[in-house]
Amino acid sequence: MEPRTVAAVGVVLVVAVGFAAQQFWSARPRPVTAPAVIAPAAPAAPAASAASAASGTAPASAGGGPARIVVDIGGKVRDPGVRRLPAGSRVEDALAAAGGVRPGTDTTGLNRARVLVDGEQVLVGAPAPPSPGGGGGGGGGPGPGPLSLGSATVEQLDGLPGVGPVLAQHIVDFRTARGGFRSVEELRQVNGIGERRFADLRTLVRP
Repeated sequence: MEPRTVAAVGVVLVVAVGFAAQQFWSARPRPVTAPAVIAPAAPAAPAASAASAASGTAPASAGGGPARIVVDIGGKVRDPGVRRLPAGSRVEDALAAAGGVRPGTDTTGLNRARVLVDGEQVLVGAPAPPSPGGGGGGGGGPGPGPLSLGSATVEQLDGLPGVGPVLAQHIVDFRTARGGFRSVEELRQVNGIGERRFADLRTLVRP
């Protein structure tokens, strides 16, 4: 063979060996570092709830007060009784917790938007409870004690002698406009109540 041919073959062999060595070096196994695993932090709220459940106490709100209130719902509702509601609940929430108002019940004088307080009693369409030690007045009243003008419903006022549905609504409208009754004598200012009717009602009601 000619020297040129031998030299060309040698160059080809050197290039082939170099290429093979480069491929072998690139394909060699390399150590790989696995990424660090970060465990999620456990939420604090469930732990606090579990602790509250174990101790039998209600969890505290952000302001430090009780997170729930207890109210007594009675009268003409589907399921009367004591209910535990979230703090800040309104009368409408209490009615829903008691299954709603029975059909045909007049709730005109009931403020459904009023905020409830712990230990409160909500009566729907029921006679007003007797006032402590409240006797004293002429008979013929709707209950054992004077009826509260500040909380009586239209249905309860309608049960007073000489007071019909229209006049009962006038009394409720007057109470709403004035923010309540400061005295029984303010009843004279209600449209439709004259001196004679006031004389019949003054011993049967209270502010």
